[in-house]
Amino acid sequence: METYGKVLMYAIPVFLLLVVFEKWYGWKKGKDTVLVMDMISSLMSGITNVTKDVLGLSVAIISYGWLVKHLAIMHIENNLAVIFISFIALDFSGYWIHRIQHTTNIFWNAHIIHHSSEEFNLACALRQSISVFFKIFTFFLLPAAVLGVPGEVIAVVAPLHLFMQFWYHTQHIDRMGILEKIIVTPSHHRVHHAINPEYIDKNYSQIFIFWDMLFGTFQEEKKEIVPVYGITRPASTWNPIKINFQHLWLLMKDAWHTNQWKDKLKIWFMPTGWRPADVEEKFPIYKISDVYHFNKFNPIHSKALEIWAVFQLLLMLPYLFYLFGNIASIGSPGIFYYGLFIFLSVYSLTELMDGNKYAIIWEIIKTTYVIWLIFDQQGWFGAEKFSTLIPAIIVSIQLLGIAAAFYFTKNKLNPTLN
Repeated sequence: METYGKVLMYAIPVFLLLVVFEKWYGWKKGKDTVLVMDMISSLMSGITNVTKDVLGLSVAIISYGWLVKHLAIMHIENNLAVIFISFIALDFSGYWIHRIQHTTNIFWNAHIIHHSSEEFNLACALRQSISVFFKIFTFFLLPAAVLGVPGEVIAVVAPLHLFMQFWYHTQHIDRMGILEKIIVTPSHHRVHHAINPEYIDKNYSQIFIFWDMLFGTFQEEKKEIVPVYGITRPASTWNPIKINFQHLWLLMKDAWHTNQWKDKLKIWFMPTGWRPADVEEKFPIYKISDVYHFNKFNPIHSKALEIWAVFQLLLMLPYLFYLFGNIASIGSPGIFYYGLFIFLSVYSLTELMDGNKYAIIWEIIKTTYVIWLIFDQQGWFGAEKFSTLIPAIIVSIQLLGIAAAFYFTKNKLNPTLN
């Protein structure tokens, strides 16, 4: 956890700079693909995901170490060969996990957040799940385990494999010649994120596109079919924590409401989007039928709220970096208390961005929790060693957040007042 946290302290600024650069580049070229609120929602999703990962809030049902110990038939000594095999194994595993997530109801919940943006840009690449607490697909790494690839190598290569999937989430790079036949390109991934009937559920590959070509899921981007992004049952919120559990909540409600006992079990393992007939009739839900004519989610808000949201995002970064850089000294259970503060901050801000009248309640809850933390920790997790004023500054910022939430929720229907 500590090592990953320190890696993120270098990776996050790079990702942020690239997101801002794409915004500037699109504006300069007259093709701005980055809406401010959508971008902030994506970045907030990224914050929740890396916080969860650093805190280690997931358990592997069958660990990779167990597979190596019991199934390895050899141990490759060459370092370059080990790294190459681990990378290919991770990519193979990633393809099948990705495909299963798209095609099975229960597993779609773990991936829906990544497709929830109705835009396609570098920021949306950071929309990653926090809803997976039990990792059950480790067995897809069986080829690496049989060849004896050490778990330490997988642990190092896996983040690199993930980070390498960031760059192709953009509309500003066109076809890439011969590379289109080898690696996943922006063109391939635009198809993957599209909800056009011709494109949906295609191009699952993560680094090498030949998996799709091999297993029959490849689709080339066509100039006459412009990709439309999002999910067919729109999330209709900027709140990434809500989005992470929307589909699961729907499945739970449908399983409860259906009269057929077989459907109560069947619904979890049917193709994504399947609902029992009786539930579909009694409790219809909106689904986009014409991908070229629907209203994207973008609730009325003022420029002032956008500025405030950006300001709050920037404030989150020092909190995040302090946690990642001081995991060992904060210790347990302190890091989990700190993590809850991060999650409450994301939740309250994105509720305000949605224009939710209860946003002020969430700000009050967060501020109350911060005050309790400061009393419980006798400071802010040791940060007062830099300045004794830090706890007071943090409380002041939280109180400012309450005032801002009151102001924006009171005037949300009249942007001219903001």
